[in-house]
Amino acid sequence: MFTGIVEEVGTVRSVVERGDARRITVEAAGVTSDLAPGDSVAVDGVCQTAVEVSGSTFSFDSIATTLSRTTLGELAAGDPVNLERALALGARMGGHLVQGHVDGVGRITAIERRGEHVLLEVELPSIVGDVTVLHGSIALHGVSLTVNAVCAENRVQVALIPHTWSHTNLRHLAVGDRVNLEGDMIGRFVAHLLERRGSIRTEAGPLEGEG
Repeated sequence: MFTGIVEEVGTVRSVVERGDARRITVEAAGVTSDLAPGDSVAVDGVCQTAVEVSGSTFSFDSIATTLSRTTLGELAAGDPVNLERALALGARMGGHLVQGHVDGVGRITAIERRGEHVLLEVELPSIVGDVTVLHGSIALHGVSLTVNAVCAENRVQVALIPHTWSHTNLRHLAVGDRVNLEGDMIGRFVAHLLERRGSIRTEAGPLEGEG
């Protein structure tokens, strides 16, 4: 479990093909300070397991499914990645509950600087759009953000404060770039329960207690 508060922006040092998977090595002096093999790390919002830790670098293996469903398949040496270690029980939670399970990949449709803030407009796949509401939470590349505006169907705007802009890799985004998205966890569960409730009603009639 994560919070969506990026600890450090690391740098991809190598990407090595391993059958249909890839071993990706990242340099990140801060995150590796107490990282051990087997620990979970959110890399651009994708929960991955550190398999090797050496000095200021760590490596993880991304399987074919992860590579095809997230932007990790597009990573190359030199790319910056947002990093967050797993939440420690009892620690303060400054963002929102983030699982590191990417729901889909969105696309940046507009970037606007307004005073000190930067507004990003993002096109969402329906699986994320269906659980996204005004002033709700959404994670972009693992960064916890609040929906600032709903611009159109499956298109939302988020506002980045200067700290977020300067301390994450979102500052490298351009219009057209793809971003990992994780919808609000509570919204996902509610949507799933409502879907099941409707399915039960359709197949077996009204639920007990309903008219």
